[in-house]
Amino acid sequence: MNRIKEVLEEKGIKQVWLAEKLGKSYNMVNAYVQNRQQPRLEILMSIAEILDIDVKELIISNKETK
Repeated sequence: MNRIKEVLEEKGIKQVWLAEKLGKSYNMVNAYVQNRQQPRLEILMSIAEILDIDVKELIISNKETK
């Protein structure tokens, strides 16, 4: 699972803009945002760079915090 949708909303950024910056189609970015498809690590890192955040902020951990 990823947090791309939440980060885009927090920053007020549209999926269309992110798709253009990534060089991906809107449909592909929308699939990432809706968690229908998970981006490859290289894409996730590019998204983090474009959004000026740490890549860890885009990932939901599968480990429970203690």
